[in-house]
Amino acid sequence: MKSNIYKGIELFLIFILVPISFALDYDPRIKGAIGLLGFIYIVYVLLKIEGLKFKIARDLNWKQFWQKTLFKFMVIAIITTVFVWITDKAFLFYVLLNKPKLYVFILFVYTFLSVYPQELIYRTFFFSRYEGLITNKMLFIFINAILFSLAHILFKNTLVMILTFLGGLLFALTFKRTKSTLLVSIEHALYGCWLFTVGMGNMLGFPS
Repeated sequence: MKSNIYKGIELFLIFILVPISFALDYDPRIKGAIGLLGFIYIVYVLLKIEGLKFKIARDLNWKQFWQKTLFKFMVIAIITTVFVWITDKAFLFYVLLNKPKLYVFILFVYTFLSVYPQELIYRTFFFSRYEGLITNKMLFIFINAILFSLAHILFKNTLVMILTFLGGLLFALTFKRTKSTLLVSIEHALYGCWLFTVGMGNMLGFPS
């Protein structure tokens, strides 16, 4: 399971073939089963093969993390607010103002049942398994972002693909710097929750 050939096949199946298959029209129960089995396999590999310990590192630089993340968040908030205002201002903060219970519920589900598993797969697992295969670190981060974007191909929306590629770059760089699933998950949740808050939830698959 540690050979480069095995890892290359593994990467293709998990990060290319499965996401593309999810964009096809077939029984959602089969898709769910594939996703669940894939996630179980990933957790198994992290625990048994890569020797990952699911615990919070004590030496995390929280001050630096928040300084960088909040700066990026402010830039994202300004750009997306202007974008929604120009494209369809009726959606601006619509769910927050009109359906507060749904808003809180979706943020909770998204943060804990979507963000963390995504980061476990696309950052923790991906970096642990494949970082040694590509010597050019920026190319590795670019590939990670491309594959993260590909994971959202089921939405069949070009803007979603662009946003998730850009997000993938940010998250990969954060993980590269911090090596922390917790920190990159916080960053991911912050940006994702904001997009839902500002009114871009429809295109990202959030119910509204």
